[in-house]
Amino acid sequence: MENEISPEAQVAELELDAVIGFNDIILWDYKKRELLARLSLHKGKIEALAFSPNDLYLVSLGGPDDGSVVVWSIAKRDAICGSPAAGLNVGNATHVIFSRCRDEMFVTAGNGTIRVWELDLPNRKIWPTECQTGQMKRIVMSIGMADDDSFFYLGSTTGDILKMNPRTRLLTDAGPAKDKFSLGVSAIRCLKMGGLLVGSGAGLLVFCKSPSYKPIKKIQLQGGITSITLRGEGHQFFVGTEESHIYRVNFTDFKETLIATCHFDAVEDIVFPFGTAELFATCAKKDIRVWHTLSNRELLRITVPNMTCHGIDFMKDGKSIISAWNDGKIRAFAPETGRLMYVINSAHRIGVTAIATTSDCKRVISGGGEGEVRVWQIGCQTQKLEEALKEHKSSVSCIRVKKNNEECVTASTDGTCIIWDLVRLRRNQMILANTLFQCVCYHPEEFQIITSGTDRKIAYWEVFDGSVIRELEGSLSGSINGMDITQEGTHFVTGGNDHLVKVWDYNEGEVTHVGVGHSGNITRIRISPGNQYIVSVSADGAILRWKYPYTS
Repeated sequence: MENEISPEAQVAELELDAVIGFNDIILWDYKKRELLARLSLHKGKIEALAFSPNDLYLVSLGGPDDGSVVVWSIAKRDAICGSPAAGLNVGNATHVIFSRCRDEMFVTAGNGTIRVWELDLPNRKIWPTECQTGQMKRIVMSIGMADDDSFFYLGSTTGDILKMNPRTRLLTDAGPAKDKFSLGVSAIRCLKMGGLLVGSGAGLLVFCKSPSYKPIKKIQLQGGITSITLRGEGHQFFVGTEESHIYRVNFTDFKETLIATCHFDAVEDIVFPFGTAELFATCAKKDIRVWHTLSNRELLRITVPNMTCHGIDFMKDGKSIISAWNDGKIRAFAPETGRLMYVINSAHRIGVTAIATTSDCKRVISGGGEGEVRVWQIGCQTQKLEEALKEHKSSVSCIRVKKNNEECVTASTDGTCIIWDLVRLRRNQMILANTLFQCVCYHPEEFQIITSGTDRKIAYWEVFDGSVIRELEGSLSGSINGMDITQEGTHFVTGGNDHLVKVWDYNEGEVTHVGVGHSGNITRIRISPGNQYIVSVSADGAILRWKYPYTS
């Protein structure tokens, strides 16, 4: 995703509502990419939305704090009527689906409630009828309507499917009797040719038919299935999963093709290889991924199950990716194949939180959750601890190495930045501030460093004596978590909890461009070698690529 950064320095302060506010439904024109209307009635969360078959109406379902179902006129952009979604002695309704043939009928379902609703437009009312399931009490996870409205199907958390008749409001059948779907039935789609596509919370995709619901065709996908969307008659369809995979499946051969993927957890770090903007690597939770910059394609995925990767760096020769993990290990992988090259066990006591490499490819500098900075000698077959530098009192958040490899700076959440002499392996200078430092950068001429963190200030410091030169107000709300500077030193970029990417003029200390696009806290940000792009990553798993606003 490539975005232009708009040249606006003035950014409105984000206001957070402490109380439950009214949430909007936003109606968009898909072709024009325009906002048509904001529909506001629901308090707190909005659980589900559904359009009527001829796009006359939209039905919305409020969350637990609201509990109402509202029918909206799309032409008038206004509410027609509303009603409590479920009865008093049952749980909340969480799913809604419209009839496929009539604009006046829809179904809601949830925890112990299944209702068929009729819209009475002249009287501006909706009338619900409870569906009877006898002794079966189920929590509904998904819902699918047959093309001719003859039946609708409900997927439950217990892994079975209920088939209901919308006219009689009675249960027709339920199944499978044995081998229920593991982790529940999370998605259902009815096919015109008959039969159902069913997705489970365990990632199993199945084609089956009523009343046995036994798999006729099945494939295992990665991550719990969240949605199934048909193309045409269903000869081809798309499947989305919890692990942020989108698959394309042809019905006849029932084979999956992965067409899009991204991280499904907070992205902790982003790094470019030395001297090239063609590729970059990111890490989030259990995996490291290498991406092709222009096509946004994932080229390689390295997974370490049940671990979290906090930081990554490319060796300057491009022969290895060095990574920092929460189990206290440093792992090195080959960037082409993802093969594990070596592991440094027990590198840090409370997990490895930051990592950097020297340009001669002979050393790795790591920071830990306990505050230690460790220097490792990397040989052909050996990895040796050269020195443990114990000055920080809290976790190390960022490490940057000077170009000549004789010095490095480490930022810590204990409110200190330390400049280390890597020849004598001792402290040169300490910088103190009333903040949790999140990021630090050397100015390319290396006589100054810039820092930022939770106090939202961007500070310039003298490397020689650790004195502060200037302080800038970096953000109106929230911590600044990521920072990078151009090779010329004329501009730098920042990103943080205000979700904004900012480009700064280094000498003037002013914002020149602001990028709006992230919906989560920005965790790290980098300018590509050659100043073509800025890549920012965030806590919601997003990776955004921006055009660098200046020609280099």
